[in-house]
Amino acid sequence: MRIGIDARTLTHFKFGGLFTYVSNFIPPLVELAQDYEIFVYLDQKLPYEFSFNEDHVTVRYLPWSNVFSSLRNDLSIDRYMRQDGVDVAHFPANTGFCTGDIKNVLTLHDEINILPLKEIIRGHAKDPRTISMMSYLHFQSLQAVRNADLIVTVSEYSRRQIAAHSDFDVQRIIPVHHAPTADFARIEDAEILKEVCRRHQLDKQFVLADALKNPKTLIKAWRCLSPELKKNREIVFFSRRPNPLPIVFEAVDEGIARLLVRPSRPDLIALFSMADIFVFPSWIEGFGLPILEAMTCGAPVIASDRGSIPEVAQNAALICDAEDIETMTAYLTQVLSSPQETERLRQLGFARAADFSWKKTARQILDTYERALSLP
Repeated sequence: MRIGIDARTLTHFKFGGLFTYVSNFIPPLVELAQDYEIFVYLDQKLPYEFSFNEDHVTVRYLPWSNVFSSLRNDLSIDRYMRQDGVDVAHFPANTGFCTGDIKNVLTLHDEINILPLKEIIRGHAKDPRTISMMSYLHFQSLQAVRNADLIVTVSEYSRRQIAAHSDFDVQRIIPVHHAPTADFARIEDAEILKEVCRRHQLDKQFVLADALKNPKTLIKAWRCLSPELKKNREIVFFSRRPNPLPIVFEAVDEGIARLLVRPSRPDLIALFSMADIFVFPSWIEGFGLPILEAMTCGAPVIASDRGSIPEVAQNAALICDAEDIETMTAYLTQVLSSPQETERLRQLGFARAADFSWKKTARQILDTYERALSLP
């Protein structure tokens, strides 16, 4: 079998979920697929090099000079794969397809890109660039779904959602979980942790949370905690954007929270390692990777029951409705007041996170290629 993988995401982004996915499943897949020929397609927008020494892997760089090059390559990648005699083409970033007798495997990470366009752009900036980009990705994703032989997605929850918003055969939608990256591990070195605290001026114990994932429930629950539990503790919010919801800034002004904007990856791992609890009351998640990242670092987890979160966390986290302030308060109290409960959740989290690995993800993706090739 000759496998083509459109990995251009790696030369367009250096962070984010798509970059993490593509950069982490390809190396173990190459190791597993020794009997197959693999063609990896990048472009020249940003530098990215795979350190493959295997004879069965070929990396091709498509030309890139401006934004229109991306549009041209979206259309011409079919030609490149045909020239290489590809049997199965994998498009791992929500869009892309080949025509004719090449089997198409599409990774559609969630249902968002195939929702009605007015739902997709709701809540986003209405400037021409944003609207045109989102419209392009929407129609490209619809076309990709129509041409896919199999769809890979990140969870059983996303599988159901994609089936509900398309006429794609649910039996041909394959849930394949992601995993924490290899750098996520609990930090025990006191000097490293002390330096992170010094750099971010953290002088209290803290509960950690993502400022973009329904911060209101945590803040309101925090206000209900006993003064004893809140003494010498605060909420530390991290955010990839500098403008989370106003309630986060209210909590900062109130003196009960801190906001760290775009902490480095090593610092985030240290924060997970130090946190009394990681709280993730997200409204919706296609997968919920931060839960596993927290568990890998030994943070007890309290999370919502929305989306795929119960599927990912199972019994290794305390689960409540995303808007249930009373239960959130009870769970915070339960963990913060009991070292035994903290340790129980920590050990359950370690065990649950160990169920996920990128090698396992790659094995399931390779199985999907083999299944696609066998389809009529």
